[in-house]
Amino acid sequence: MIEIRVSEEIRAVCPAFVGAALEARFTNTAYSAPLWEEIKAFQTDYCRKYTTDSLKEMPAIQATRAVYKRCGKDPSRYRPAAEALVRRMLKGHDLYQIDTAVDLINLASIAYGYSIGGFDADKISGDALVLGIGRAGEPYEGIGRGPLNIEGLPVYRDRDGGIGTPTSDHERTKLGLSSTRLLALVNGYDGNRSQVLACAEFMQQLLQKYAGSDGGSIQVF
Repeated sequence: MIEIRVSEEIRAVCPAFVGAALEARFTNTAYSAPLWEEIKAFQTDYCRKYTTDSLKEMPAIQATRAVYKRCGKDPSRYRPAAEALVRRMLKGHDLYQIDTAVDLINLASIAYGYSIGGFDADKISGDALVLGIGRAGEPYEGIGRGPLNIEGLPVYRDRDGGIGTPTSDHERTKLGLSSTRLLALVNGYDGNRSQVLACAEFMQQLLQKYAGSDGGSIQVF
C-alpha cells in the first residue's frame, strides 16, 4: 500500500488526529441505480433526524472546522467537503451525481461526517503521501474549482505536490471512469479511531456492492 505519514505540523494543531486509508481495485461506472436507491433512502432518513442546526452536534465536522481555525483558515469560506455535502442535503437538495466511485465516497462522508479524499492511486507520484499544512503561494487546482488558495489548509502531498485537502481534491489525481485503483483517505480530526475505521469499512462494503471490488485493504495511520 501507499505509505501515509502525518507531519509534526499537523500533530501540533491536532495531536489526536487519526486517519484511515482504503486502497482497492474496482470497476467504475457512470451511474449505479442501486447505489442511488441507497443514497435516496439514506437522505430521507437523515433529513428526518437532523437539521442544519444539528451540524453543531456532529463531532467529526466540528473537529475539522476547529483544525482549520488553528491552521489560520476560515472554515466558513473554505468549507470542508463533508460539511458542504451535509448542508446541501439538509437544505433539501439532491447530492451531485458524479460517478459510482465518487458517489459512494460522498455517501460515506455524509454518513460519518468525515471529509474523505478519493484519488486514482495510479496517478499518485511516488509511493508515499505526507499530510502537512498548505503554504502561501503553493500551486493547487481544486476539482471543478480552478486555482485554490490552500495556505493554512491540511494537505496531502505526493512527490510532485499537493493532491488533497478536506475542502477539495486536486485535478491531477481525480477519479474517472477509466480509474481502476482507488485510494480513499478518511480524515479523523476528532480522534475517534473506531468511527474512522467504521467509515473506511463502510466504503469497503459499498465498493463490493456497487463497484465490483474485492474490498482491498485498510490501514489506520
